Amino acid sequence: GIYTYGDAQQQAAEASRDDYRKALSAAGYGDIGTEILPAPEFYYAEDYHQQYLAKNPSGYCGHGGTGVRCALPG
Repeated sequence: GIYTYGDAQQQAAEASRDDYRKALSAAGYGDIGTEILPAPEFYYAEDYHQQYLAKNPSGYCGHGGTGVRCALPG
C-alpha cells in the first residue's frame, strides 16, 4: 500500500495513481490494486532487514517493472 501523512500526501498519491492508471490502461495493463491509506504508527524493522539488497547483492527481489512511464504530478 501507499501510506500518507496528511491531506497533501493523500492528494498527491491519488493524483499519481490516477495518472499512472491511464498510462497502464493505454499500454494494455489492468487496473492498479494498491490501496492508499492514512499511515498507521511506523515501526523500524530489525537491523538485519535494513538495506537488504545492499547487504545481499544477489538477494531475492520479486519486483519487476512494466516499462510504463508517466509524468510526475505538479
